[in-house]
Order: sequence, then structure tokens, then C-alpha cells
Amino acid sequence: MTILLVDDNTVNLFVIEKILDSAGYKDTVSLTSAQMLFDYLQLDHPNPTFNSVDLILLDIMMPEIDGIEACKRIKQNERFKDIQIIFVTALEDKNKLAEALDIGGSDYITKPINKVELLARIRVALRLKAELDWHTQHENKIQYELDLATHVQRSLLTAPFKEEKIQIEVSYLPSFNLAGDMYYWHKISDNRYAIVLLDMMGHGISASLVCMFISSVLRESIKQLVEPELVIKELNRYMLLLHNEKIGIPYYFTAIYMVVDTEKKTIEYVNAGHPPGFALVDDTKMVPLDKGSCAVGFFDEIEVKKEIITYEKDIQIILYTDGVLEAMDPCEIESEKKLEQLASKRWKQSQSLIDNLLTKEQQTAQPDDMCVLMIKCNE
Repeated sequence: MTILLVDDNTVNLFVIEKILDSAGYKDTVSLTSAQMLFDYLQLDHPNPTFNSVDLILLDIMMPEIDGIEACKRIKQNERFKDIQIIFVTALEDKNKLAEALDIGGSDYITKPINKVELLARIRVALRLKAELDWHTQHENKIQYELDLATHVQRSLLTAPFKEEKIQIEVSYLPSFNLAGDMYYWHKISDNRYAIVLLDMMGHGISASLVCMFISSVLRESIKQLVEPELVIKELNRYMLLLHNEKIGIPYYFTAIYMVVDTEKKTIEYVNAGHPPGFALVDDTKMVPLDKGSCAVGFFDEIEVKKEIITYEKDIQIILYTDGVLEAMDPCEIESEKKLEQLASKRWKQSQSLIDNLLTKEQQTAQPDDMCVLMIKCNE
């Protein structure tokens, strides 16, 4: 550990050095001004090298830059926020000492220096620094793992898709790095496509973990079962495995799952407790996608019934999660009315999907994840 001693009086530095040396603190550096302290820390250097410092014993009364101003400048730098600073002073002005502690000092000791008191205060400061370092290391480790989890989760999301008769676009704005919204599509055969948008209960880490679990189940279910009723029931079965009596609150999600057949020109879907999607059929008719089943994960057995939409020339389907409704208007009923009206027009391809619904201000700093999905089919 490194301890910096900063005092314009060399005699004081000599005394403190000897006390620390006799107590076993060998790695000390003596500096005679605040500017020397700044230079040692490379405080103003644009690309500083790392100088590990645990504790600074800092005199208050120094020429040019006093200890209080020096402490203030050091604490304003994120690299040094955890360094412990003990003021060493002959002042008896309590207001001055209070100011010193308010701007970031961890403790103070008065001159003439008492050896026992000095070493005791140093031990306390170094213990606190060690605890802060431990927390910083663990926070960095957690952040690394969260970043990795975010990368894994994002890799599960499918890219925009375009073929001759079908096009799928998406806008995805998670409220945190990890999210509870998920979308996925899979080409079943030459003319059939499975598409799902789901919204897991809550958001953040817990929702994203459950979301990643159900994502793997979903992919296998779509490949093996395909049909909307069977897939939703299978997902419900797996969600029930996560129930924990100690927690008391079941995990659940809402979803819209559909199978698009571009040859038969049909959309078979199940809405499992999700906000209704909207289908603009042949530019003339608006059809809400609002039927199917309750949310997935509430009950051991759920009744699921698919609905079928047909089109002759083309169809535009807009799906979204409830975070979009919340951002549009505090009243979700009013939001749904606005969204239905907006979905009754053909959307522009030159802008992000969510720009059709929300301003840039509405898209920022939202408490819930937001996702908008558009499917277009044509002859």
C-alpha cells in the first residue's frame, strides 16, 4: 500500500515518516506542496498511468493551494474517489475542519502529532480503503458478467428479415442492458414463417434470465410443434417449472405467436394476454389481434384457441409491448386507440419503426422495455 505525506514543513514530514516507518509502513512518499501531489497523481494528465495510492496525510495550511482545495480537486476525479484523506492540522477552527470533512476528507488529526492516535486513524482509514477496493472489484466483476449476459441475450434476437413475399422489421429499446422483451422468427418451410413477440413479467436481470430460459424452449417448441395452440401450451408447461412457493409470485409472460403462410395468405395466431396487435388487411380493413388465451405461466392448464386472418393482396401487422403504450400516454386505453389509428396507415420504411409511434423524447429514459414489430406480406 502507498501512503502520501503532503506538508510544506519538512520537519513535520520527517516526524511522520519515522512514525510510519517504525510501525511497518515502508511505502511512503513525501511531497511538499499540493502541486507536487497533483503531479504525482497525474491529476491533470489526459492519459495518466496508474499510481496506486491508498491514503493521503494532507496538511491544511499550505501556500498557493491549501489542503482543502487540494482535497476537493482530487475527489472530483473519478479515479481517486476512494482514496482516504486524513487532514493533518494545527487549526482549532471547527468550521474549517467541518469544511475539510464535507468536501471529502475521511478524518483529521491535530498537531503536535500523537503517535498512537495517528496510527489508529491510519488503520481505520486503510481498512475502509480495503473494503472499498473489495466492493469495486466485485462491482467490476458483476458489470463484466452483466455485459456478457447482455451480449448473450442480444445474440438470441433475430435480425430483420426480407424475402419476396414477406418482410419483418423491428425496433427494440430496452430500459436496461438486460431486458424482458423478446422477439423471434423462424422459417418453417418455403412459405410458412413462425413469429413471436413476448413480454416477460418485470424487467432487468430477473426478467432477462427467465426470458433467456424461455427463449431456448421457444425455439425447440416452434421447430417441433409449430402450431400456435401447441406452442403456447408447451411454453406454459415450462413456465410452471419456474414457480417457487417461497417467492409466492408466479413468473409469467404475455405474447403474440403467429404462423404466416404466404402461399395460402393466412395468419394463424394466438394472443396470450398481450396488448392487441393490429393488422391492416388489403389497405381496407383493420383487424385487432386480441384473441387466444390468458398470459403464459399463471395456471396449470390454459385454454388456447387460435384465430385466422386471411388476405388477398397484402397485409401489414403491427405488434408491440406494453412499454410502448405507457410511453405514448398515461392511460393505456387512450394509447391503444392512438396506436390503432396509426397502424391503419402504411408505415414508412425509411425510419425506425418506433418513430411512427413515439417522439425521440418519449423514447428516452423510459422505465419499461419497448419493442415494436412489423410484418408485411404481399402477393
